[in-house]
Amino acid sequence: MVTMNVSLPEGLKKFVESQVVELDYGTSSEFIRDLIRREQSRTRLRAMLEDGMNSGHGSEMDEVYFEELRERIQTTGAV
Repeated sequence: MVTMNVSLPEGLKKFVESQVVELDYGTSSEFIRDLIRREQSRTRLRAMLEDGMNSGHGSEMDEVYFEELRERIQTTGAV
């Protein structure tokens, strides 16, 4: 693991320290790593949503759609 130093104003430092205690993180580094992982997940989700929106017209999600989905899952076990 590599080290990265980050400068924070006093207010943010106190916030990080309080979150470490409140959320039961072992260290401020664990808290920051968790925040970064969550941002990575959020960024990936946003990219997938944008890809989906740009992929064209989707399926009509009516009763027929869900019935076909149920049948496919029962037949193949796959979505």
